[in-house]
Amino acid sequence: MENEELILQIQVACDPALSVKGQTRDIVMIPFGGTASGPYFTGKIIGPGVDTQKIAKGGVPALSARYMLEGTDKAGSACRVFIENEGNWGEGFHPMIVTDSPLLAAWETAPLRATVEGIPGGVLVSVFMARA
Repeated sequence: MENEELILQIQVACDPALSVKGQTRDIVMIPFGGTASGPYFTGKIIGPGVDTQKIAKGGVPALSARYMLEGTDKAGSACRVFIENEGNWGEGFHPMIVTDSPLLAAWETAPLRATVEGIPGGVLVSVFMARA
């Protein structure tokens, strides 16, 4: 969109999924790793990230991915970025970010949205911030 800036892209490499089929919903957990890049931050996912999908019987899957990135901000300072990306395919995805980088601090309160598209072996997550 015209009033948004692409601030970060995460190339996610998925590991095998774990699942349980319940009586009222199914749960799928997909551990993952990957790399991140953009005009303000470059780094990688540390530890495993996890995408948790809650699929109500006959309903729309609700997705929630949580992961931490470690790398450097645009100034070259080492930092970490935590991302929790929630949503679904119909209504879109809404990331929440927490970072220890003063340069990236605006990401914590800015309106953000994300897109998720399939790529070989995983997904590409693109995070957009509304322009002021």
